[in-house]
Amino acid sequence: MSKKVVVIGAGFSGLSAATTLAAKGYNVKLVEKHNIAGGRARIFEAEGFRYDMGPSWYWMPDVFEQYFATFGKKVEQYYQLERLNPSYRVYFEKNNAWDIPANLNDFKDFLETKEKGSAKQLDRFLAQAAYKYQVGINDLVYKPSRSLLEFVDLRLLMALFRMDVFTSMHKHIRRFFKHPHIIQLMEFPILFLGALPQNTPALYSLMNYADIALGTWYPKGGMYEIVRGMQRLAEENGVEFFFSHEVQKIEVMGKNAKKVITSKGDFEADVVVVSADYHHAETNFLASEHRSYSEKYWDSRTMAPSSFLYYLGLNKKVPQLLHHNLFFDTDFDKHAREIYQTPKMPTDPLFYTSVPSITDPNIAPEGHENMFILIPIAPNLEDPENLREHYYNVVMERLAQHIGEDLRPHVIYKRNYSHQDFMQDYGAYKGNAYGLANTLMQTAILKPSLKSKKVNNLYYTGQLTVPGPGVPPSLISGQVVAKEIAKDFAIIP
Repeated sequence: MSKKVVVIGAGFSGLSAATTLAAKGYNVKLVEKHNIAGGRARIFEAEGFRYDMGPSWYWMPDVFEQYFATFGKKVEQYYQLERLNPSYRVYFEKNNAWDIPANLNDFKDFLETKEKGSAKQLDRFLAQAAYKYQVGINDLVYKPSRSLLEFVDLRLLMALFRMDVFTSMHKHIRRFFKHPHIIQLMEFPILFLGALPQNTPALYSLMNYADIALGTWYPKGGMYEIVRGMQRLAEENGVEFFFSHEVQKIEVMGKNAKKVITSKGDFEADVVVVSADYHHAETNFLASEHRSYSEKYWDSRTMAPSSFLYYLGLNKKVPQLLHHNLFFDTDFDKHAREIYQTPKMPTDPLFYTSVPSITDPNIAPEGHENMFILIPIAPNLEDPENLREHYYNVVMERLAQHIGEDLRPHVIYKRNYSHQDFMQDYGAYKGNAYGLANTLMQTAILKPSLKSKKVNNLYYTGQLTVPGPGVPPSLISGQVVAKEIAKDFAIIP
């Protein structure tokens, strides 16, 4: 007999969980607050420009391939990919920008011009990172982390020692490289994981493997094409979508969730999966006696950063930039400390600029450019409009110094987005943009559990539970929780 599953939230983890359960024979209804799917990866259009609101990097293509293959499909049936070359550009001091080649041998040759012997060191570094990636992505991240017994496997225990779980990224990278810019380049992928390199396990050098070996890609049409593809796949497997249905309450009787009450109707459920913000859902959808974690617990968690985001439309082309551009022209360590150690607005922020219309002219009017700027900042800070405008001018002036042109007179569309917007749109705890920080003390079983401790048939998925923040981990999170539900609430023929 089919069981009724209600999934709350149509982000990557919600789409993944819903599709996986529907393919297993469950009757799945997905309710979403917004009028489209995607969650933080939504899209909006304004004055002829089309903007991806959240994720802009497509890494770990194998994770997406494996996901679609689970349903007998291929990625290219849903969207088309283009590998970027150069992968991205990094601006250091003035007149010193590095274009990172997509080809591994070209990248090694490039590094060798910066530090003699670094090509061989990169081989050694990537060999270890590749092992971490294979074990981490294929084994560890698919663990539900409900019990330590999951890790009582001799092969995995031996692997943990090889994966540098107890060594910091800061120390690990410096074993191989001495050039300060190479070190910054290797530390950049963990900037958004929620901790200083000194406090981030060297396990996460697997991100360097994803970057250097697997490459940086772009789904033609924008990142939202992934969402469109996943929604289509969900519908093909029988998932029913209910948009503009804001959840108001999860009704619990005894120790079981019985009903999801939304602004436009109620949904009976045998199982409920929350893909919305974990803290928001517990606080707003459940009575206090049904919450797994206290407010004190949540306040003690280390959150990943928030962001100042700027969506810009320019009335001219900008050939001086690439699709992805990282500005590391100020003190990397100082900005990181102002995010993670002494939370405050940055003195001289690092920032990231994406100009996807360079690769895909269709997302902007002809002769125009679509630009996205991101400044990582500490969560739980005030972000008044005048402060957002201040940092917009800070980064635009710095950008002008590097490209030799002030783009502000050419901005014909501008929208900013930060803490308060993340909280209003997604219920994001403390206005975070990326979820829970990936510190050692918030890894695997030390993360909030994917299954409620108080309600037997209530589960959580997404960036505040296992395996963690990021698009591929969120997608995997949905698969993991679906597998656990299939074990706990098997369909009886």
